[in-house]
Amino acid sequence: MDDRVAELAEQLLLIEKELRVRDLWASSPPDAAALASQEPFCVDTLSFEQWLQWIFLPRMKIILEQGEALPNTSGILAMAEMVYQGQPQQMAGLLRALESFDVLISRG
Repeated sequence: MDDRVAELAEQLLLIEKELRVRDLWASSPPDAAALASQEPFCVDTLSFEQWLQWIFLPRMKIILEQGEALPNTSGILAMAEMVYQGQPQQMAGLLRALESFDVLISRG
């Protein structure tokens, strides 16, 4: 088992917490067509927050729970910085959590 699993699981919880604290957590999922986008981060159908909640977090939880191979790299922070470029202070907690996730993944 990869020694980063526990730390990554904690980061996923922190990302979810930050979304909830900022009232960016949705109570119902987008429609199936929006979730099926083939574009990176589903930029054509979902907001970044929706992508985190409905695509990224569930997929990473499955990877961790099933012991699948972890990604070699992660560029989520760069995307988040673009999305939140006008709100760095308000989104600082989420940005830190995503940065920590990227760092953990790159340690592989």
